[in-house]
Amino acid sequence: MELRGLLLDYAGVLDDPGRADSPPLLGVAHHARRSGISTAVVSNASGLPDPRIAGLFDTVVLSGAVAVAKPSREIYLLTAHRLGLEPGQCVFVDDLQQNVAGAVNAGMVGVHHRDVDSTIAELTALFDFQLPSDLAIQR
Repeated sequence: MELRGLLLDYAGVLDDPGRADSPPLLGVAHHARRSGISTAVVSNASGLPDPRIAGLFDTVVLSGAVAVAKPSREIYLLTAHRLGLEPGQCVFVDDLQQNVAGAVNAGMVGVHHRDVDSTIAELTALFDFQLPSDLAIQR
């Protein structure tokens, strides 16, 4: 099944600056969306620290708003449904292993975020896309 959805946690993933001044995974998500991949934020937070971030994604699913939290499989299924995708078409990225396991239990591909470079490497391999030089893995 072709991967067509990228779901990312906010805290610990999208806000991870890595070695850059601005969070590179936010740029990767933007590039993925421009490449035709549906994107979502899935967070157990009650809101995003900057409401403008929501406009950069196809959907934002916050556990406080939907009354279900990670790692419950229902939050992943709801997000896939909002994107119009099957769970098997989605990749979920989180810095907490139990949340990644919840997504895998829902049928998604899981990526455990440990650092920016390894997450970028996994995402570029999974989605088979080339990143602009400013987002490429730092060596």
